[in-house]
Amino acid sequence: MIEIQDLRVDYGDFTAVRNLSLTIEEGEIYGFIGPNGAGKTTTFKVIGTMLEPTFGEVKVAGFNVAEHPREVHSILGYMPDFPPVYDDLKVREFCEMFHGAYGYPEEERTKRVDEVLEKTSLTEKKEAMCGGLSRGLKQRLLLSKTLLQKPKVLILDEPASGLDPHSRIELREILKSLAAEGCTVLISSHILTEMEGFCTSIGIIEKGELKATGKIDEVTRSVQAGIIITIDLLAPDPRVSEILSKFPEISNLHDAETTHIHFSFNGEEAQVVQILATMVKEQVPVKGFQEKRMDVEDVFMKISQGEVS
Repeated sequence: MIEIQDLRVDYGDFTAVRNLSLTIEEGEIYGFIGPNGAGKTTTFKVIGTMLEPTFGEVKVAGFNVAEHPREVHSILGYMPDFPPVYDDLKVREFCEMFHGAYGYPEEERTKRVDEVLEKTSLTEKKEAMCGGLSRGLKQRLLLSKTLLQKPKVLILDEPASGLDPHSRIELREILKSLAAEGCTVLISSHILTEMEGFCTSIGIIEKGELKATGKIDEVTRSVQAGIIITIDLLAPDPRVSEILSKFPEISNLHDAETTHIHFSFNGEEAQVVQILATMVKEQVPVKGFQEKRMDVEDVFMKISQGEVS
């Protein structure tokens, strides 16, 4: 649904995005992760036809964004970070104004506005003034406006910024339902742990360069070979090192002589069970056994150096 090939964007002598290639399939929720100034918003603006690339090609649903912007506009919804809300309009009037601006028939307006307000849980607020809404409700209103045209591709630049936990959960569920309906979602966020909860794929960008991209588990495996296993004992057991040495998949064994042991394991899932079963069979006093896989935040910190272009 989104194809980017060798994208480069220059602002004078400054290169904001360089050699970026990316493919996002239909129905995916793709999380774009990177520090401030990494090039996320610049990339979004190119996809949304608001900025011409210096070099490279970008397509949305097969349409080149530079050559066919009108066709892209008809299928793409874009919600920038901190977009304006007109305080002197009611919630309903705000959506109706944009429905008209998009050029849709007036006889469909009321029905469509009601549909998007219901989807974003704003039905009870449709007669409220926009200026009196909280930050979270304004974000939901802006999402409502963006959904009016039933976009096939939805770009959200930091939509969860400033939202309370309840509003973030609601936003996550809305995006999951849209993806289930076939909408492709491209979202940037600094709330990395939440990105893992609903994104199907991620891309990590830094200093304008894409450092990693793919399904979350694929990116995780490329950074961390295997998993970290932690074993807690009721008391130290001198046999631990000998027992664990029987498993060649184990490396980086630490604190084997203590009650808190941890090591790297690069083997099959079934072998993890064998490790625990062996220790129990040998009557090692195991109190806790836990495996730890990298989450999105771990992957980001491993790949990214936190540098700004």
